Parts: sequence; C-alpha cells; structure tokens
Amino acid sequence: MENYEILFKRSVKKDIQGIPPKDIQKILKRIIALSDNPRPSTSEKLTAKEEYRVRQGVYRILYTVDDNEHQITIIKIAHRNKAYKN
Repeated sequence: MENYEILFKRSVKKDIQGIPPKDIQKILKRIIALSDNPRPSTSEKLTAKEEYRVRQGVYRILYTVDDNEHQITIIKIAHRNKAYKN
C-alpha cells in the first residue's frame, strides 16, 4: 500500500498554539502514522461529513482522506471540548 501525503490547512498552525510541546510531539506521531493507515481502527468517521477523527489524549485530530490523490488533509487539532465547534 502506498503511503499517503499529509497536508495541513493553514488554520492548524493556529490550532497548535498553546498546546504543550510534549503533547504536540504525540499529536505529530499520530498524524505520521495516518500516512500508513488513513483509517485506523481508532478513527471514527464523523456523521454528515466526509471527515474523520482520531484521538490523541485529550486532543482530537480532524482530517479528510482523498484516496484518488493519496492525500490526507489535517483540518483541525483541538482539545476535545472545542474540536467540534465551528
């Protein structure tokens, strides 16, 4: 299976501000693992959207998968209390 390219929305840079560096390292490891398996058993498809989420501690990583282009786009990284609010 070919690895997926990982892309980030510009807003993700703002999302990670204020997250402790130790947690950012764990989040990045989780994101890198998605390149091998974009839909791990720990991921969940969000209803009414073509988005997925994975948990990393108290944080949520929201992303989309484009199987045709072999790309994953990270949409949002947020604390679980704020992850699903627009």
